[in-house]
Order: sequence, then structure tokens, then C-alpha cells
Amino acid sequence: MTGDENNRNRGRNRGGSAVSRAEHCVVACAEAWRGAGEVLASPIGLIPSLGARLARLTFSPDLLLTDGEALLTGEDGSVEGWLPYRRHLELAGGGRRHVMMGASQLDRHGNQNISRIGGGEPPGRQLLGVRGAPVNTLNHPVSYWVPRHSPRVFVARVDMVCGVGYDRAAAAGPSASRYHRIPRVVSDLGVFDFETPDRSMRLASLHPGVTLERVRAATGFALTVPEPLPYTRDPGPGELRLIREVLDPKGLRDREIGPVAR
Repeated sequence: MTGDENNRNRGRNRGGSAVSRAEHCVVACAEAWRGAGEVLASPIGLIPSLGARLARLTFSPDLLLTDGEALLTGEDGSVEGWLPYRRHLELAGGGRRHVMMGASQLDRHGNQNISRIGGGEPPGRQLLGVRGAPVNTLNHPVSYWVPRHSPRVFVARVDMVCGVGYDRAAAAGPSASRYHRIPRVVSDLGVFDFETPDRSMRLASLHPGVTLERVRAATGFALTVPEPLPYTRDPGPGELRLIREVLDPKGLRDREIGPVAR
């Protein structure tokens, strides 16, 4: 069987039903918290939130979920406990929180921009602002979710550094890089990490139905590509049931990136 045939045959669970691209993305986001233990998950966006809840229901039962304000919650949003602000800061400042947030721009070393597009004054486009990105990236693991992978997002150089990448964390020294870690970047095309000697971005897996050529064309810098190139794993039947029947029965996940693409 050729690689292309193998790729086409992926994306189906053992029952034979088609798995949507969004469902592969949910599983890929969930894997960011595999083996995390009792850490606070702070997913931003629908698919990362579904991923965190799926991880809690399956392979990371000790994961802490929050309503984003003052409560610890279950997978269904039910209240499990109170999370006072001081305790939240202790988790966030001591490496025991893992955020998955968005990115308007990302470069090859994981520097992230959510503040502005364009280097002039005033900027060509004003975005969210720096927010908590610098503190997050220096104090605990931060992953990223990009629902539409394009050269406008994956750029050679970000217009403004909000989230700190591996090169800048290393230059700042041990005090800045003690808790700095970018476990993964998930996009609608694949999964990426920084497991390279120079901590530059690597294509860790392709989503089924996506070609390497498509990823390269949509990325504004050269990626490290392993050989052989893995594919993002399919959700198992139990995971697929949880996604479709428990976590997102209305199918809102497909609105974020679209249905199956082949």
C-alpha cells in the first residue's frame, strides 16, 4: 500500500465511519495534556476545550478544569470546587498550568503575536493586545491552536512578540526558561512541536487527508520534517462516542474548521 493510499484509508474509526478533520483536531489537542497529572488546563476556544475535557474523561483523569474565573468544574461544567485567585496564581506561577491559546502569528521558534499586524506606527491592524501571553509562556507550558493554517499565521518573523518562543527564552537565561515549554501547536492541517536541536518548529504529524506539500505551501518558513512522517492518530470508538454524544452532540466543532476534507 502506498503512502497516499494509507493516508486516504486513515480518518476512519474501527467501525468504518468517517472521522471529521475537527475530530482529529480535538484528539490532537487532547494529547497536549496526556500524562500531565494534576495541572490546571486552560483551553481557549471550542476545539481546545473539547480536547481538554476528552483528556480528562480518558487518559488524564487528574486534570483540573476551571470555568476561567473561580471554580473547578467537571467535564459537563458541574461545580467540583472553589479555586481562589491566590491558588490560581500559585498554579500559574509554578509551572502547574497548561494553557492552549490562539495565535495571529507564529514563527519557527514559537514566538507568538496576538497584538498587532504591521511594524509601523500606528500598526496596520490592532488586535487583542499582549494580554497575559508573556507571563503565561514564561511561567508554565503553553500550546497553540490555529484553526486555519496559512502563511499569514505561520510567518518568518512575528510583527510583535507576545508569547515568548524558545530562542528568546534561551537568550534570557535560566530564570526565564525554568518553566518555559511549548508542547505542541495544533492546526487544521497537522500537529507541530519543537523537538529539534535548535528548538525550531517540526511537523510532528499530518492530519489524515492532508499532504506535506499543502503544509509547506501554507507555512512561511522551512519546517523540519521527520522521516517517516507520522499521521495524527484516529480517535478510538470510545473517544468518538464521547466527542459526538457527550461533549459536542450539536456538532459545533465542525463550524470551526469545516467537515471532512479529502
